Amino acid sequence: MSTLDLLNDLVKQALKRGATDAEAIGLETTDFEVKVRLGQIEKLQEAASRGVGLRVLHEGRQASCSTSDVSAQGVEELLTRAVEMARCTSVDEAALLPERGDLATSIADLQLYDPAVVDLPTERKIEMARLAEEAARSVDARIVNSESAGCSTTVANIALVSSAGFAGEYQSTLCGVAAAPIAKDGEQMQVAYWWDRQRSLAALDDADVIGKEAARRALQKLGGRKVATQEVPVVFEFGATEDLLSDLLEAIDGNAIFRRSSFLVDKLEEQIGVPELTIVDDGVLPGALGSRPFDGEGLATQRTVVVENGVLKSYLLNTYTARKLGLRSTGNAARGLTGAPSVGPGNFFLAPGVYAPTDIIQSVNQGFYVTEIFGFGFNAVTGDFSRGASGWWIENGALAYPVEEVTIAGNLKEMLRGIEMIGNDLRFRGKLAAPTIRINKMMVSGE
Repeated sequence: MSTLDLLNDLVKQALKRGATDAEAIGLETTDFEVKVRLGQIEKLQEAASRGVGLRVLHEGRQASCSTSDVSAQGVEELLTRAVEMARCTSVDEAALLPERGDLATSIADLQLYDPAVVDLPTERKIEMARLAEEAARSVDARIVNSESAGCSTTVANIALVSSAGFAGEYQSTLCGVAAAPIAKDGEQMQVAYWWDRQRSLAALDDADVIGKEAARRALQKLGGRKVATQEVPVVFEFGATEDLLSDLLEAIDGNAIFRRSSFLVDKLEEQIGVPELTIVDDGVLPGALGSRPFDGEGLATQRTVVVENGVLKSYLLNTYTARKLGLRSTGNAARGLTGAPSVGPGNFFLAPGVYAPTDIIQSVNQGFYVTEIFGFGFNAVTGDFSRGASGWWIENGALAYPVEEVTIAGNLKEMLRGIEMIGNDLRFRGKLAAPTIRINKMMVSGE
């Protein structure tokens, strides 16, 4: 029996047992990972899994269960548990499946599957991991050790069937290479982690490029020191800007909005950032890591402009949060095998500007160039932001010396309005992507 046939039968059986509505999801994955350290294999594993999940709705009540046992007995137990549990939960009038007219009517080919990833031999994956580590260690004699280097792949098949009238499935692949070399100078040691991950093998950076970049970053951290506490312009390298985006994502999640636990509640159509600021969630970018032809409820994914020219245009919503807010879903339902759908991004990115990163750094007389952000220090209710950071101190438009063990603080509301320059270095290595940006001022706390 195919996965779609199995899910369709689950939904039909749930309705026969009294469910008002039901949806079933199937997930099949094969995950491979190899890690090497100093040329020796430390970890080599491949795991295949298959599971199905069933969400049952009964007169405003809902429950979900999952199983990896798709035998007749396993399916029977899954149905029995889900239907019985749904009768016991509390009523929530917004807990409904999408309207039939909102469901995807076709499965777009978004170039999410690459046969070259599926056919990649184990020996080649081991070689890619070793190449990344060897490249890192060859850069400089101060690269004295390695935490590890690795290569990983994932091949997945995702299927969804809903009593609202949807049935669809798609395949996807992922391939990634990473390296974490250790640099030493005197008594000081620093480690840096660098990686790339893509849907297709052709789009992935070469392993030696990844290793050399990891080594460069480790070497640059040597000699890091604190700076005096002061308020200065702050330049966020693209990776650090991505961390800022993850905080903003928390604030535009429909769950935070209807619960009124975000500083962006009731801010639609208001200016929240500089006119140069545009932020987009795009679930249909071909070959991108956050793309998919339908969301966790069977709605077609889409391109949603979240912030346009500094104006907040949309939140990210699934069916439940959209009903709570009297809005329409943005096709951002995310889900696993169990639980009600949550809200998740497609490809969430800050649109690039016109400035080269070097030009942004050169524009700063004295300030902080942030390359890494650490810890948790964001309050979505107030917008308050305070995180550990490391990077470089800027003097007279040039990187003067590495900085570590400092804290940067501000408020995301003010930070969005304080963006002065946006870089042109946007590249996707995950679901979130952003270019380098300059913010007019933030508090840097050190000595």
